[in-house]
Amino acid sequence: MTTRFEELDWKPTPIGDISLRRRRDPLSGDDVYEVKLGDEFLMSSLFTEGEIALARLGLAPLAHRTDLDVAVGGLGLGLGYTAHAALEELGVRSLIVVDTLGEVIDWHRRGLVPLGAALGSDDRCRLLHGDFFAMVREGHGLDPQAPGRLFHAILLDVDHSPRHVLHPSHSTLYQPEGLSALSRHLHPGGVFALWSNDPPDDDFVSLLTDAFQHATAHVVEFPNPLRGGTSTNTIYVAMAGSAGSTPELKV
Repeated sequence: MTTRFEELDWKPTPIGDISLRRRRDPLSGDDVYEVKLGDEFLMSSLFTEGEIALARLGLAPLAHRTDLDVAVGGLGLGLGYTAHAALEELGVRSLIVVDTLGEVIDWHRRGLVPLGAALGSDDRCRLLHGDFFAMVREGHGLDPQAPGRLFHAILLDVDHSPRHVLHPSHSTLYQPEGLSALSRHLHPGGVFALWSNDPPDDDFVSLLTDAFQHATAHVVEFPNPLRGGTSTNTIYVAMAGSAGSTPELKV
């Protein structure tokens, strides 16, 4: 059993001070892990449904394949749930995770977060320290070991939403030029999926449809034990090329 509250790590970063905390839930007695940027909460292990749904919904259109190369932008805002859910899909052959914060990657390598050991021990998974947005923008690719490498799916979980970004430099990705640049990192028929904390944005779905071929917004509901009732995330799924429509998936 842990103490009721413990700060496991704290580091200054270019986008603000980031911290990892662990506390004991007074009702369940379970350990809860939380990531904060300054005074702002980024992620809690109490709420992982959206991050897991990002992988499941993003990979659902490719479920018929057994050779998937997947890239994840961001470690599920620090705790790795999107990457872990992607590795649970049998069709995933390789997974790279690009995170701009070396401190977050270090948490996983040191085993400070619950899924760190699982990600680190899976031979299909590689954690990369890099700026996902700059890598897309500059066009060299998301894998420094293989410039120009294409992926079957790119899953992104960094910003709160396309309209509420953690850093101003991220904003261009969610505009027509940025989305078009991102689509060039996908195989024909590949999928781009994005997590958002905001309700579905019809204007953004239109931008996705223009940059790719087909786009939908899925609402993921989950219980909120802190506020009571339910909360929601949005998962956007866009398909490149002529791979057909996105199937519905219940989560």
